[in-house]
Amino acid sequence: MGNRTPLYNMHIEMGAKIVDFAGWDMPINYGSQIEEHHQVREDAGMFDVSHMTVVDLNGPGVVDFLRKLLANDVARLKQEGKAIYSCMLNNEGGVIDDLIVYYMNSKWFRMVVNSSTREKDLDWIKKQVVDFDVQISERPELAMIAVQGPNAIAKVKQVMDASVAALLDSLGVFFAVEAGDYFVGRTGYTGEDGYEIILPEASAEKLWNDLSEVGVEPIGLGARDTLRLEAGMNLYGADMDEEIGPLEAGLSWTVAWEPADRDFIGRKSLEDLREKKPARKLVGLVLEGKGVFRNHQKIVVAGVGEGEITSGSFSPTLDKAIAFARVPADTGSECSVDMRGRLLPARVVKVPFVRNGKSCLPEDV
Repeated sequence: MGNRTPLYNMHIEMGAKIVDFAGWDMPINYGSQIEEHHQVREDAGMFDVSHMTVVDLNGPGVVDFLRKLLANDVARLKQEGKAIYSCMLNNEGGVIDDLIVYYMNSKWFRMVVNSSTREKDLDWIKKQVVDFDVQISERPELAMIAVQGPNAIAKVKQVMDASVAALLDSLGVFFAVEAGDYFVGRTGYTGEDGYEIILPEASAEKLWNDLSEVGVEPIGLGARDTLRLEAGMNLYGADMDEEIGPLEAGLSWTVAWEPADRDFIGRKSLEDLREKKPARKLVGLVLEGKGVFRNHQKIVVAGVGEGEITSGSFSPTLDKAIAFARVPADTGSECSVDMRGRLLPARVVKVPFVRNGKSCLPEDV
């Protein structure tokens, strides 16, 4: 038996298929993964993400500390509640984890990190903080529910008190607000609008039930993965890791190079790689014919070299096979994928594949 979230019994009652995920007993689906995927793209779905790790950082040195710890620059956050996405790097420029951090005030930031990297993340953060006046507090007593989809915002407001709903009316994208016992971020991992709601674990079942009553369907980890892939969002451990840094993972946009004197961890290694130019890059792929991309399938780029699929799946929205692949830097618009010894043609495309439920692919793909 693995770790269980406060919503485990609700998942069983709703008929979830439970699997092990990073040591947690989590729902992979509640029936049809494809139907769950479409539910989020067309209406609203809710995800139990209470296995994620919430960490509060408090103290007068927190801004300076996070400017050292993260590749993105929290000094860019000028409005309370604003969030940024960043990689936390090791000294060699590899990714220890990718995370979201919320600026709540000059002495308080809230960070949400991946469950699979919890122990090494906390060990690394505590090791780096020793020279800063900052307190690190993990918050295991909190649960987390994500509600995503074109109708997510309206349905969440239906189950909130009027005072909380009023606060949410003015909440911008990639902002968070404290609303009573709730900490609500207008963030997500699906490419749809919606909220990620952090709340006391004792309140999680009631919110889950309330959302269900207004038509928000439960969604498992299977659909969460196809949704994030369509949205062009990386998965830690697949698309990047401690050996693969942001410049080879399609995450250059998360590195704040200016000001040049900000000496964040891993900067020197990234600068050296940027100067000599990475040998590989992460691209989006669409299969030209029938078939399904799978992780680790070999990519062949004629006259250039070989690569590998890092995240591959069938896209329910596009009715096509799509993938992220790490390929030679000189790869152009075409390549082939090795499927059981057959080389099938694939097209290199920009990501995301889907945004707000609509295809982003060129018409001829």
